[in-house]
Amino acid sequence: MLIKTLVDFFSLKNYKNRFLLLTALFLLLSQSALAHHTKESQEKFAVWVDQLRTDALAAGISPKTLDEALATLKAPEPSVIKSYKKQPERKSTLQAYVSNRVTPLRLDEGRVMLRRYATELERIEQQYKVQKRFLVALWGIESSYGRAAGQRPVIQSLATLAYNKRRTHYFRKELIEALKILDAGHVTLAEMKGSWAGAMGPFQFMPTSYTHYAVDGDGDGRIDIWGSVPDALASAANYLKQARWQYDQTWGRPVLLPESFDTSLSGLKKRQPLSRWQELGVRRTNGEPLPQRNLKSALIIPDGKAGPAYLVYANFKALRRWNKSNSFAVTVGTLADSY
Repeated sequence: MLIKTLVDFFSLKNYKNRFLLLTALFLLLSQSALAHHTKESQEKFAVWVDQLRTDALAAGISPKTLDEALATLKAPEPSVIKSYKKQPERKSTLQAYVSNRVTPLRLDEGRVMLRRYATELERIEQQYKVQKRFLVALWGIESSYGRAAGQRPVIQSLATLAYNKRRTHYFRKELIEALKILDAGHVTLAEMKGSWAGAMGPFQFMPTSYTHYAVDGDGDGRIDIWGSVPDALASAANYLKQARWQYDQTWGRPVLLPESFDTSLSGLKKRQPLSRWQELGVRRTNGEPLPQRNLKSALIIPDGKAGPAYLVYANFKALRRWNKSNSFAVTVGTLADSY
């Protein structure tokens, strides 16, 4: 085919026809190279999946579960890689981050959820000693109360990311754990949906988080964070409880700093009693004194002295265990305070 095309090319006297034939030749070569590359990539992926199967069998996962789950893996999913690469390298200011997420719509929907699931939330709050407003705030920030929980096949997403050579150890561990969850019968392969990163359910639990913290909140004998709101809420509460949530405290509060304040005193590791911050001139945002409690707190100024300042307590650390981001923790606290 290629030799015939070259012969035709040199036999043509019309330059326009030569150009058209040359274009066709280029397309032919490109398609051939692409097909070769695709076949080679699929073969490499198949070898990788075979090794994954060996490792999964060694981890105690049944051949039946692996036959079903791994049969769906034909090639890495390009859209997952695209989402991974599209993650913003530069973070927005804390003010922008909070304002983009603590919206009137999210507040209104959160109040609806507080009423709709009042009985379940009250029971879960008393059992796990985590205030329901924080559970609902996490629900809102993580998935807009379940609307944005994700509909991608979790096994395919995690396999793609584990194969992608970036953070491969982390995603391979999560993939093995996801296969264990399937093997235990907690969810079917068709039901195991989540985000492009493999986070599952309305609270976006990674598979290892499911294993460590998910609980049966409705008492039906199954831990279903995908379809059972009580299970999802109780699992989130258990996560925070295990993160040493303090039921008699809030997360922190926005504060005002005096003009001459020494910002070198800020930082999560520089905790001092509220009384000491009071002596240094730190006040509530309305100008009133700080609470008269013997609490240790840290001062954070994420956007610099010109931006907002916060005194944060032990529960802020628990929120950062969920997501190691000051912006995330402040946003959840701000939303919880706004219901």
